[in-house]
Amino acid sequence: MNKFQHHTLKEYLTQLSRKVPVPGGGSAAALCGALGAALLSMVAQYSLGRNSSVAQEKKMQDALSQSERLRHRLTTLVDLDAQAYRRVVKSRGASLARRQRALKKAREVPLEICERCYQAANLAPFLVQSGNPSLLSDVEVAMELLWAAFRAAKINVEINQ
Repeated sequence: MNKFQHHTLKEYLTQLSRKVPVPGGGSAAALCGALGAALLSMVAQYSLGRNSSVAQEKKMQDALSQSERLRHRLTTLVDLDAQAYRRVVKSRGASLARRQRALKKAREVPLEICERCYQAANLAPFLVQSGNPSLLSDVEVAMELLWAAFRAAKINVEINQ
């Protein structure tokens, strides 16, 4: 399978718009979360070198490292969600046990998306306080994206019960 994370944005959106089971809402939620984390990384990048203390500079570097780790994981979850849902589709008509295993995995991925979005959102207060003040709106946009991703992933957790 060609991983969605390796598609161009145009290719991914075209695939998302088609009458095919994957990618779907969970994958889109992960991408939305990755966008939010990427914006937090941008703010941290622009904020490095602007802090007066070594301790604050270290905290900004830590925030950047965390946002990048979360961005990469959320990007991976774009594909993991598609794989998990593909298993659900294939389990239709199979044994109840197989279907339940597929649904369990299909819940685990969006639950992780929620967790990663929450972790990314926890970086925002520090970036607002210590980051480049010209980029406060980017932190706000990141928070909106992370909140949307969180809610969308939560819907997928609930629907796969």
